[in-house]
Amino acid sequence: MKIAILGGDGFCGWPTALHLSAQGHDIVIVDNLSRRRIDQELGAESLTPISSIEERIAAWQEVSGNTIRFANIDVAQEYDDLLKFIIDEELEAIVHFAEQRAAPYSMKNSKNKRYTIDNNVNATGNVLTAIVESERDVHLVHLGTMGVYGYGTAGMKIPEGYLDIEVTTDEDENGNPLAEPTRVQQQILYPTNPGSVYHLTKVLDQNLFAYFAKNDALRITDLHQGIVWGTNTRETSLDERLINRFDYDGDYGTVLNRFLMQAAVGYPLTVHGTGGQTRAFIHIQDTVRCIQIAIENPPATGERVKIFNQMTETHRVRDLANLLAKIADAQVELVPNPRNEAPENELHVKNDTFLDLGLNPTKLEEGLLLEVTEIARKYADRADLSKVPATSLWTSKQSAGVPPSVAAEAATETAPAN
Repeated sequence: MKIAILGGDGFCGWPTALHLSAQGHDIVIVDNLSRRRIDQELGAESLTPISSIEERIAAWQEVSGNTIRFANIDVAQEYDDLLKFIIDEELEAIVHFAEQRAAPYSMKNSKNKRYTIDNNVNATGNVLTAIVESERDVHLVHLGTMGVYGYGTAGMKIPEGYLDIEVTTDEDENGNPLAEPTRVQQQILYPTNPGSVYHLTKVLDQNLFAYFAKNDALRITDLHQGIVWGTNTRETSLDERLINRFDYDGDYGTVLNRFLMQAAVGYPLTVHGTGGQTRAFIHIQDTVRCIQIAIENPPATGERVKIFNQMTETHRVRDLANLLAKIADAQVELVPNPRNEAPENELHVKNDTFLDLGLNPTKLEEGLLLEVTEIARKYADRADLSKVPATSLWTSKQSAGVPPSVAAEAATETAPAN
């Protein structure tokens, strides 16, 4: 199958490109390399050394014998180039990672908020419109986030995208009372509750998908992914030039990877508030496998958007910290929470679709935790510990009365990596 990976140079995009190439698909990476520029902006490189995109692709061909091509297109800004690319390449599927993926980065300042909205919403709108204008039957697979649901439940497991409801009315269209109430069964998108500008853009994506599936009969799969942990997949482990990103800084580092890096270098495991936040998690190897499953099981033309919850387990942040502290003989430190969120929450999520389609989940186990810690230790000399604390506060009210030294210690633990 001819597949384009938009954002294929990133943390999830690169291992996905390699995995699908290894499965025999014809892969083209589309990326404007903006994530590398953000590294320069933040002064915070990946803990693991990342080769240039050209070196990565050459190494993959050398190691596997498979060819991946690269097109430098800004999906959010270069619509004509994107449209021509879809037509010329005769694409059958597009995997859409081409969005700014960090919640803390999106909340850093007004410039970053505007950039995240402009980049993410324009990218999705351009991709959808270009597929329609190309007149090609392209299956779009999008990496969304569990964060569209918010964090918490209404005493139930969060369903996969849609909620069954009953609408009851005791009046007719003229306002006259009915002898018996009328009850209508409906399915609606699960009510959204985004916790950052980044999550808000994923909510807007979801509504764009619903419209284009209804109006233009596009085939779309939206994957609501949990927090990704781990670094390498089977393919990225084949050669150091293929190694995946390992972000540990306060804007892009996700909670478990940050803990693993902190343990490796002897830095206290920084936990927000009480650490009572419950989050959904998935290993990077399962991420690429889920993308493959989604591509192999597309919706039919005219079918509503398929929504999968792409996660394998839920954990409370303080429990993860205590587990790793025990394994790695590390210290746990509670710091002020930079996020505007409840200090404690429960989270129960359905993920039946991927399990039914053959996903064998990679669970949090000591061996895998130690494996990632060893990667962190190997590249510990590349760590800049001044980049570990996060300074992105969700509201100006939070910063009032919080000393700068304390705010700087409010490490950003839970940003989804999507």
